[in-house]
Amino acid sequence: MKQRSNSSTLWIISELYYPEETSTGYYLTRIAEGLAEDECVKVICGQPNYSARGKTSPTFEIHKKVEIYRAASTRLDKNVVPFRLLNMLTLGISIFIKAVRHFRKGDRVLVVTTPPTLPFITALASLIRGSSFTLLIHDNYPEILVAAGKMREDSFGFQVLEFFNRWLFKYASKIIVVGRDMIELVSKKTEGLDIPISFISNWAETENISPALREQNLLLEELSLRDKFVFLYAGNIGYPNDVESIINCAKMLRNEPVQFVFLGAGVKRKWLVNAVTEEDLDNVTILDPRPRSEQQIFLNACDVALVSLVAQMWGVSMPSRTYNILSAGKPILAITDAGSELAQIVEEENIGWVVRPNDSKKLHSLIRRIYSKKQELEQMGERSRIAAMNKYTEKIAVEKYREALKMKD
Repeated sequence: MKQRSNSSTLWIISELYYPEETSTGYYLTRIAEGLAEDECVKVICGQPNYSARGKTSPTFEIHKKVEIYRAASTRLDKNVVPFRLLNMLTLGISIFIKAVRHFRKGDRVLVVTTPPTLPFITALASLIRGSSFTLLIHDNYPEILVAAGKMREDSFGFQVLEFFNRWLFKYASKIIVVGRDMIELVSKKTEGLDIPISFISNWAETENISPALREQNLLLEELSLRDKFVFLYAGNIGYPNDVESIINCAKMLRNEPVQFVFLGAGVKRKWLVNAVTEEDLDNVTILDPRPRSEQQIFLNACDVALVSLVAQMWGVSMPSRTYNILSAGKPILAITDAGSELAQIVEEENIGWVVRPNDSKKLHSLIRRIYSKKQELEQMGERSRIAAMNKYTEKIAVEKYREALKMKD
């Protein structure tokens, strides 16, 4: 075991943390626990309100060498916008109070952009207490609001958010992004501020998820889909995700032996259910979210995995679900802007296909071509697994975080 350093404390600030298993909670938990092997790591987070909603965890505990301080807040239904805003407000106030109370001069802080108010709260507390903070960007704001159709780029609100972003970037000691396309976007947003920007991708759970025989898949058996060619969409069904093109494509494939399976939740799920019901689409199956522990089953319940983003998401976000799809050894049909991190992975590893968002006709043509060349899928799947094992492991990522967050000489 490595020698633990007592020179300063590393604080990790995230709404979601253990026992949460949603992607942000999972990744921040594993980063903290990995870094705690050789230094003092403490976390300020919220109470569970996503995958572990309904559970109340201790306000303080030590788990796998990490000290966890949980902030009190409202835990209303996050899918109702006013409730979500109230949750953000109460959590923000509570985290700010804890941060000002516990941060010390010389401490380092890593804060993630979920929710988007969290970095500003953390930055203010860091400045008050003399700590340095690193910004971990999972989603770029306000660009994600533009892509989701919730804000115009020429609006006053956009300019206001960009003004506050410049303040945030000015005081950050470093920025970490999870996509190579994000480097270019963030470099433009921080022009003239001379801030180091590091790229550290998220990773695949290679020890828990691996390729498995389709013939033995319990979910395919449960759904009676063994004789179908299955495209699986597993993950958040939200504003940044282009599910409309997939449904339009499903309409054109009614009489083909192709089945689309959606597994997840999000604000677009209601639209999805209504569209499938109104169009009477028997070739679309919608399932509730399943726990992270069942990924080995449901990620292997397909021939091809779907990962989709709406237009204008280049440089904005990178779907973390991609990495576990690689681990399961599945080809990927990516609906995304050209040059995005998602597109780069698919094309570099030669593990699937890329089509731009909002192009149902091209998607339909591509799916027919994929079906006609089923024999190529096995090799693509093998390449997916190799990429996960060689490039996208937790060990590689944590080591990069260790290097990025170490004390300056």
